[in-house]
Amino acid sequence: MRRRLPARWFSPLFALFMSLLMSFAMSALITLVNLGPTPDFFARWLLYAFPSAWAMAFPIALFVVPVVRRWVAHLVDH
Repeated sequence: MRRRLPARWFSPLFALFMSLLMSFAMSALITLVNLGPTPDFFARWLLYAFPSAWAMAFPIALFVVPVVRRWVAHLVDH
């Protein structure tokens, strides 16, 4: 039997994974649009753009996800 985390961890973990995936993808695209396919693209993306984007995305997601869940709950039958 696999042990699971308590339900109270759902929101912070959701925010963590969502912010990681979103900032990973968005920082790659924005870096590519701004710099083009330069030889140092991956270094600039993974060493500078992604950590900066994630540093902003995680705290924002922690506070925004619960608010958006409430908004959506008012719009959808559940």
